Amino acid sequence: MSRIVEKQDLSENVVRMVLEAPAIAKKRRAGQFIILKIDEEGERIPLTIVDSDADAGTITIIFQVVGKSTTALAMLKAGDAISDLQGPLGNPTEIENFGRVVCIGGGVGVGVVYPLAAALKKAGNHVISIIGARTKSLLILEEEMKKVSDRLIVATDDGSYGFHGFVSAVLQNMIDAGEKIDRVYAIGPVPMMRVLANVTKPHGIKTIVSLNSIMVDATGMCGACRVSVGGKTKFTCVDGPEFDGHEVDFDQLANRLRMYQ
Repeated sequence: MSRIVEKQDLSENVVRMVLEAPAIAKKRRAGQFIILKIDEEGERIPLTIVDSDADAGTITIIFQVVGKSTTALAMLKAGDAISDLQGPLGNPTEIENFGRVVCIGGGVGVGVVYPLAAALKKAGNHVISIIGARTKSLLILEEEMKKVSDRLIVATDDGSYGFHGFVSAVLQNMIDAGEKIDRVYAIGPVPMMRVLANVTKPHGIKTIVSLNSIMVDATGMCGACRVSVGGKTKFTCVDGPEFDGHEVDFDQLANRLRMYQ
């Protein structure tokens, strides 16, 4: 059992939770995730570890309410307990001093890009972060991202806050202006990551994406999260969750995700 220490609504249908998980908190590294089950009959839900506190023995997760299980999870409150928690899973992000890196998060993906930006900043990188949402009310973690970035650009699709347009347009403007970019991290909806990879590919800017494929067992046995990367079949749970965005077959990924709708 894992007790919920804190719960906070970040925006419409996006929830932040702090969970007791001492063993995971000690081992967790940026880019890794957990699998949780609300109760014995609940489905397995993969969620990125947004933050951790080894001294307090806690981890932080952020999730979007999109279906039955996440709705049930969002109904829990501080003091309630979650039946099962497994992790840290997946390969941690490759962290070193690359130079000037751009960290891009869209929607709830901002919660996933936050620990990467923090780790890259700590490693000595000059971190430029671009975060976006459909509208201002759906934007999350602006202040947190500002603290771990040398420069933060906010974009909204409807222009209600910050740059009026997509995060991909912000990145394209930076490239067109001749700004030096050594690496890009892009995390968000599949269409967003596909466009960003297409923006950077002609310029040879390495672009890392974190894939949100359906995961079930998170051990590589069920094959539900398989993706094609560089013409080879990979499993997001054990080979990822991060891959070179220029090698991902986004058409196949989008088609497979639609199968589960």
